[in-house]
Amino acid sequence: MGKDLYELGEIPPIGEVPRQMHAQLVRPDRYGDPEKAIQSEVIDVPEIGPHEALVMVMAAGVNFNNVWAARGVPVDVTKTQARWGEPTDFHIVGSDASGVVYAVGEQVTNVQVGDRVVVHAGQWDHDDPWVTAGKDPGLAGSFRVWGYDTCWGSFAQFCKVQAHQCLPKANFLTWEEAAAPTLTGATAYRMLFGWPPHTVQPGDVVLVWGASGGLGSLAVQLVADAGGRPVAVVSSDQKGEYAKELGAVGYINRKDFSHWGVPPKWDAPEWKDWFAGAKSFGKAIWDVLGEKTSPRIVFDHPGEDTIPTSIFVADRGGMVVICAGTSGFDTMVDVRYLWFMQKRYQGSHLFNDEQAAAFNQMVIDGKVQTTLGTVYPYEQSGHVHQLMGDGELPEGNVGVLINAPKEGLLDLP
Repeated sequence: MGKDLYELGEIPPIGEVPRQMHAQLVRPDRYGDPEKAIQSEVIDVPEIGPHEALVMVMAAGVNFNNVWAARGVPVDVTKTQARWGEPTDFHIVGSDASGVVYAVGEQVTNVQVGDRVVVHAGQWDHDDPWVTAGKDPGLAGSFRVWGYDTCWGSFAQFCKVQAHQCLPKANFLTWEEAAAPTLTGATAYRMLFGWPPHTVQPGDVVLVWGASGGLGSLAVQLVADAGGRPVAVVSSDQKGEYAKELGAVGYINRKDFSHWGVPPKWDAPEWKDWFAGAKSFGKAIWDVLGEKTSPRIVFDHPGEDTIPTSIFVADRGGMVVICAGTSGFDTMVDVRYLWFMQKRYQGSHLFNDEQAAAFNQMVIDGKVQTTLGTVYPYEQSGHVHQLMGDGELPEGNVGVLINAPKEGLLDLP
């Protein structure tokens, strides 16, 4: 007879599912700073459906959507997950995981109990007509981000996922290395290869904002692997050198400029100062390249601080692709540069199964470094998300140990 509750790091026999588990929860009555909003509690292990799997989580990845979930803005995540028939009184953060499959639904065929997996964050209804028609699930009306739009995220001893989210773990990676990159890497993959004809081609210049962070560090590698020329935007020379080690042809220190944010209206006297700053930034790109070539693709995710400049510096017929708004959501688009120069402003959200699998295969094949920067213990889950929300995390992706030992592969029973 198994135990009702195992302590963190205490591994049940494979396939034995306890009644309860430890999990890092957000509740609506404590929305606010992640350090206080995200707290460990003991709750019941969720039951799985016919197309689902239960994964014992070894390590989890830190993403900005957990910060938004903790704050309760821009949406109350518990109200969102109510649409999928899930609990509304709590939310488990986390949209990246590595672990071991401990149970599967009766209609699951792609994984089995005992498989070592990483979990991607794309979910959708199995019977959604858009999906059953063979169209991109990433554009389905039922599409949602596991661990943000849904309740049962990765910062728990066990997580409930749709079985198609499970991908094989690279054997040579530790649990924490495997847990960190899937959401950011597959998101970057869709941004760079999911919007034809603006897919990275050999020789293409791609401007990558935040190139030393979890998302940008993987984008730099994807661009370089495709034969493109990534130009990194960073906040220090140290981070710039890190981006160059990953394949960037050079870097720009954004702290050398001060024109960020929503610019003045085009007919205001102050607009000339902003325009001068934007032109100077564009010249900095040319200086890095050693030629007057502008980016065919601008890889944006800060949003409010950067979009006006991104639109300005993109090449004629180029694309600005954005997946987030970590500096704010109120972006200003000067449409003169869009229509006259026939540029494209493209939103991109997460990924589909094929894109997640393509990125994961690049990891398995050793084409992409996982860029794990720092690892934190389970007890510091709230603290690490506070650091992320305050912009104080070091370069690279960040992981949190759940059941895994530090720097270990763990010989499972």
